[in-house]
Amino acid sequence: MPAIVSCFSAQAMLLNPADFEEARQARDPRFDGRFFVGVLTTGIYCRPVCPVRIPKKENVQLYKSAAAAAAAGFRPCLRCRPESSPGTSTWSGSSWKVSRALQLVDQGFLDDRSVGDLADQLGIGARQLGRLFNEHLGASPVEVAQTRRLHFAKKLIDETDMKLSEICFAAGFGSIRRFNAVFQKTYGRSPKQLRGKRGAKRSAKGAIELRLSYRPPYDRRAVLAFLAYRAIPGVESVGDTSYARTFILDGIAGDLRADFEPDNNAIKVAINYPKSCHLHLIVDRIRSLLDLRADSAQIDQFFTKDKLLAKAVKKFPGTHVPGCWDGFEVAIRAILGQQVTVKGASTLVARIVERHGMAYAGADSELAYTFPGTEILADADLTGLGIVGRRISTIQAVASLIEEDELRIDRSMETEQFISQICQVRGIGEWTAQYIAMRALNDPNAFPYSDLILRRAAAPGGKLTPKQLVARAKSWQPWRAYAAILLWRLYQFRQSTQSKDGQP
Repeated sequence: MPAIVSCFSAQAMLLNPADFEEARQARDPRFDGRFFVGVLTTGIYCRPVCPVRIPKKENVQLYKSAAAAAAAGFRPCLRCRPESSPGTSTWSGSSWKVSRALQLVDQGFLDDRSVGDLADQLGIGARQLGRLFNEHLGASPVEVAQTRRLHFAKKLIDETDMKLSEICFAAGFGSIRRFNAVFQKTYGRSPKQLRGKRGAKRSAKGAIELRLSYRPPYDRRAVLAFLAYRAIPGVESVGDTSYARTFILDGIAGDLRADFEPDNNAIKVAINYPKSCHLHLIVDRIRSLLDLRADSAQIDQFFTKDKLLAKAVKKFPGTHVPGCWDGFEVAIRAILGQQVTVKGASTLVARIVERHGMAYAGADSELAYTFPGTEILADADLTGLGIVGRRISTIQAVASLIEEDELRIDRSMETEQFISQICQVRGIGEWTAQYIAMRALNDPNAFPYSDLILRRAAAPGGKLTPKQLVARAKSWQPWRAYAAILLWRLYQFRQSTQSKDGQP
């Protein structure tokens, strides 16, 4: 039996087994990553979907996170591979501070910085941050970061043919010696022994391929339709079951493709990028772009309490909020989309890309450009593209602020602070700021309440004022962004139904 090795109460980090017994017995994939099972008789921790014989209730302890199970002395299961879990839903029952901290840890923040630096980033003390992590995750920030490194490295060992030295640094380990020591301590064998002869091969195109899991239900058709309708020609390509795009990271161009697998709650990702040290960051962005961490079953259940949203959830289960690759890119889209159609905005942004984007030659002929960065658009000539002068000024003002490090459009930002800052830019109002926060900050509570369609969808047969919609949406917190997606879809469905009935 593993010893509890923790500086805080063991009971504080344990979940009540009775609350999750039905899900554990059913191996319910909706709970994958919501809790982890520590088996006292073996000293192993598993996902609730583990295919091995289900242990007796009296022989298990349930933990809020994989890091908590690891901190209690359990080692990860080699059958269900906890590293392949969708992971902890960063907003599920967590405070904003913990959610943002988790996002930063997932991006590798603690690979080369301290917990004190992380706390400073969030504007709180290191001790307070530690208490919050223990309360919400049952583990310290360092333990969470260590588990992330270990899990990502194990995933790369199992699913790619990358050299072990590459994997070491791609996962965030500081040295090969440390990398080997952690694996020996955790699994009782070296990374080389774990891989054996099972290393997968790179694709014929030279891409690194990985599988990323998500919890059902997941309305992939809706997510891909949302992205397809807003896709930037030459930069993005969206199919019935796939999403692909180019990107620039650390000054180097690359591309990625995500394919939804038909019979699994997973996507197959192919990444073409030469610097493996940024691989964890690329994977993290893909998870955010496709909202793979969301616990949609929990969100759907929350909305059933509301009469209007209950109907929407019944019709459209598994709603997710599509994110983005880059906050600046989605900000440009939002600015160009002011008072024009979505397709009109796509035309304008395509013209910018054709004039100022960098040509890209990859295996996918539809991906011909990378999106121009802030250093280019801050001073770029945008005249003659059909963009009105005040929009050009707004675009260049945002680009300049980011270049001068006076504005960030990423998940490290607190939404209220971000909205306050970006709304000081002439030409950006509350709708634009809230929309950017939905997609670039991945804030599940961001809500573009002045949106005309939302105001109509929330009052069938009428229209609410922005103030009335804010009041109506109070009970939808902290999931207002998901409510917005549902209402947009519900309105679209109503309109299509009316057209079929011969109504206007």
